[in-house]
Amino acid sequence: MKDNKLGIMPISKLIWNMSLPIIVSMLVQALYNIVDSVFVSQVSEQALTAVTLAFPAQNLMIGLATGTAVGVNALLGRALGAGDGKRADQVAINGIFLAVVGFVLSAVLALCFAGTFFRTQTDIDYIVDNGITYLRICCCASLGMFCQIMFERLLQGTGRSILSMYTQGLGAIVNIVLDPIFIFVFKMGVAGAAVATVIGQFCGCGLALYMNLRKNHDLHLRFRGFRPDWKIVGNIYAIGLPSVVMVAIGSVMTFCMNKILITYHSARETAATAFGIYFKLNSFVFMPVFGLNNGVVPIVAYNYGAQNRRRMMETIKRSAIYASCIMVLGMAIFWAIPGTLVSIFNATETMKQVAVPALRIISLSFCTAGACIALGSSFQALGKSVYSMITSIIRQLVFLVPIAYVLARYGQSIGNDDLVWWCYPIAEIASLGVTMLFFLRVYRTVIAKVPLDGAPSLEEQELEAEQ
Repeated sequence: MKDNKLGIMPISKLIWNMSLPIIVSMLVQALYNIVDSVFVSQVSEQALTAVTLAFPAQNLMIGLATGTAVGVNALLGRALGAGDGKRADQVAINGIFLAVVGFVLSAVLALCFAGTFFRTQTDIDYIVDNGITYLRICCCASLGMFCQIMFERLLQGTGRSILSMYTQGLGAIVNIVLDPIFIFVFKMGVAGAAVATVIGQFCGCGLALYMNLRKNHDLHLRFRGFRPDWKIVGNIYAIGLPSVVMVAIGSVMTFCMNKILITYHSARETAATAFGIYFKLNSFVFMPVFGLNNGVVPIVAYNYGAQNRRRMMETIKRSAIYASCIMVLGMAIFWAIPGTLVSIFNATETMKQVAVPALRIISLSFCTAGACIALGSSFQALGKSVYSMITSIIRQLVFLVPIAYVLARYGQSIGNDDLVWWCYPIAEIASLGVTMLFFLRVYRTVIAKVPLDGAPSLEEQELEAEQ
């Protein structure tokens, strides 16, 4: 234990040592997510709108996959740490079973409700028809996505994060290569983008499965005679459900924002598309911060277990500084070249008139978002992830959506469409206040009770008991 790098390596070096592979993987995932939109924008603006409006449902599906994987990873780590290889295998197999169940659920929902989902957002037939086609292909062929995410988390849970980076890279490369072929050569348009996406996911899934079967010697995936262990399933979702809920909240927020923009913004669908472009671009700013967050969680958790408050607080402080620096850099880029960023999506002049001020105003919220994410990592590391969930609910549903509605209505009455984008900086400031209150509570109830430089020795504990 004393030789573990989590307890002895200098904090700054340790943070980057733990975070960089995850950051690279997440940037690859961001690239994966943006490729479809870039190529679809070459078809038409309405085609891009169709893909944009599909995002909340698509993101909810991804959230179900990643949230389930979070629960599997946690149980897997505990089993391996306890030296219980048999239970680790059971957790892994049940996780794969849940990935298949998630795929079936997503396919059924898409077949039944995709039409309703799009028609509640717009009445333009081209957008509705193409959106339904795109979403149904992505959901009905989502087995590759669900299993790829699960197999990658099994690799990460056994300390083979670098292998999961390879699988994501393969999926992204296949998607990039196939997108123009299916969209333009085969003239499939939006449907071609969806087909290229799912083929990329199946390729990544195949490589991830191979890595687990051939390279992951900590797990033995045997499917013969499998029966679901409902106790393990319950434990998986007891841990992973907050992650699913947080993504679901984000999807609800995006859906509501699209409705508000289409109803009250003078540019209607163009404004919703501009909002979608912002989401695609901001992933290149937020993903490194989320990667940093994922690298910090085990550091804080380990030093909490080792009873070393000094290393815990230094990790939290430095991660907040690093995250804030990344976000400020992102804000500077959004302010300096918003037109160039939007042009990646073949934006018309009308689109630029909407998207450029949107990027500049929304990016002001980056200043405080970095600190919120960094402090949220301490909640996860110390078993208080429910605070992160509550903060997310308050930020997106209590503040962001109602403020956006009020500003959009008022902006419509005074002829200032850009007013709606200020909901982001306002909501982020409120979120920082809530996050600080939760952090102070965690500090008083948990962190402050940890010794500064490590747990007392047995002699010190005996002496303290005698006194």
